[in-house]
Order: sequence, then structure tokens, then C-alpha cells
Amino acid sequence: QVQVVESGGGLVQPGGSLRLSCVASGSIPSFYIMGWYRQAPGQTRDFVADISTIGTPMYAEAVKGRFTISRDSAKHTVYLQMDELKTEDTGVYYCKISSPAFSDTWGQGTQVTVTS
Repeated sequence: QVQVVESGGGLVQPGGSLRLSCVASGSIPSFYIMGWYRQAPGQTRDFVADISTIGTPMYAEAVKGRFTISRDSAKHTVYLQMDELKTEDTGVYYCKISSPAFSDTWGQGTQVTVTS
């Protein structure tokens, strides 16, 4: 069984920065994709960024140039560095791990609030 746990959310002013972390544990295969999604109140859960063990990072258009996803393969951890935050970045950020070896697994989410 695989689990992911997010951390690092919080309250920040527009233009500020936050760094999210997501740690995977359990039976982790050699190939997997870990990514971030976000959900604002009353909205759908939308893709933000992801990174695989062999591929290049992928980003939603809304965050390109402001967010950076990276990973520490040895720790099964991905990070989301969020800079130049905007009020529209507010939402619950969820981490997901995907692999042919198991069903998509989501974390519990971490709240990010951007407000002045």
C-alpha cells in the first residue's frame, strides 16, 4: 500500500512564496509520477504540475514561470516551490502518485491562502 502526505501550506500575501512538500511511503515502484493539483472552493480539482522518475516536469499554463516542481528520488519526495503567488492560487493543494503498479493515490491536501 502506498501513501502520500503533503505539508507546507499556509497564509501568504500576494507576491509571496511558499514551498510544498509531498512524501510517498510504502511499496514504491521504480517508475512513478508525482504531481500537484489544487481545488478552490466550489471549483474542480485542477492539475498544477507533475514530474516523473524519468521525464521532464509538466506545468499548467497558469503557473508556468512562477512554480517549480522538483523531486528527491532517494526520499520519494516532491516539492512545489511557489513564487509570485496570486490570490487566484488560493485553494487546497493535493499531491497524487501514479504508477502502473497501483491505483492513483491522493494525499489529504494542504491549504494555501493568498490574501492581503
